[in-house]
Amino acid sequence: MVRLSLRIDWELAADVFDASFRRYFRVHRDGQSAVLMDAPPEHEDSRPFLAVARHLDSIGFRAPRVLAEDLDAGLILLEDFGDARMKEVIDADPDAEPRIYAQAIDLLADLHGHAAGPLPPYDMAVYQREAGLFPEWYMPAVGLDGDIDGWRMAWDAALAPIAEVQPTTVLRDYHAENIMLLGDRTLGLLDFQDALAGHPAYDLVSLLQDARRDVAPELEAAMIARYAARRPHDEAAYALLGAQRNTKILGIFTRLWKRDGKPRYLAFQPRVWAYLERDLAHPALGPVKAWFDAHVPAAQRAAFRWEQLA
Repeated sequence: MVRLSLRIDWELAADVFDASFRRYFRVHRDGQSAVLMDAPPEHEDSRPFLAVARHLDSIGFRAPRVLAEDLDAGLILLEDFGDARMKEVIDADPDAEPRIYAQAIDLLADLHGHAAGPLPPYDMAVYQREAGLFPEWYMPAVGLDGDIDGWRMAWDAALAPIAEVQPTTVLRDYHAENIMLLGDRTLGLLDFQDALAGHPAYDLVSLLQDARRDVAPELEAAMIARYAARRPHDEAAYALLGAQRNTKILGIFTRLWKRDGKPRYLAFQPRVWAYLERDLAHPALGPVKAWFDAHVPAAQRAAFRWEQLA
């Protein structure tokens, strides 16, 4: 183990907070910079981050290099990928959006050419646990309850065809706020500590049905076509995992508000609902759509007045 020595002449330049307990600080010394990840060990286990970072590096992908670590203190010093994050680069230059998304799609196609790393499976138990965040957090927040047994049965029926398909590494949060532009058409990866071995359509959904920024349907379709030109694409799996992911996000963002005091995530709910409604229209989602139609009225969906509660 390498002990971190944080000298007082290191300047704290910036910190970034995400939806977890992790915090990130840019530090400087002698003209060089690095990023310090502070992950309190009582709340965060950083070993999966280190394992996935090393796996990605071993197969040719750019995770931040680990410069030093002290897991007992919850501190990891990482390579600084700079400030050119995909989201902000596109916001500043909208004409670059198709090109940058094409790069992100190509990275996924390359990643899916490798077998899954030594990771736990993304299986039915995980899908159900994640989907269960919706009735646990979202429904009480909008004054609803529902048939939980029917909920589980609907997801079991819908996801059965893909639940055991686990050929590739699934990063799970592959979207515009976790992708860095490093130059020379190289992309850097962030926030992959929850990676699992699962279905390749999941990260495609994560990128193209981004909860935090609008992805136009035309761009989504073009990027799916680009991916399908290189790797097999299952349209039904894309809709199924889109519905599962967006349902999970609705629950997580409600939990971040109710439990963690972070109401800003409520502003994303209408966008997530729009993605979910589109996914539910696919025939593969029949049992799940029927449950939503029976238990979640339109007034408690995208148009719900979250600002009255926040």
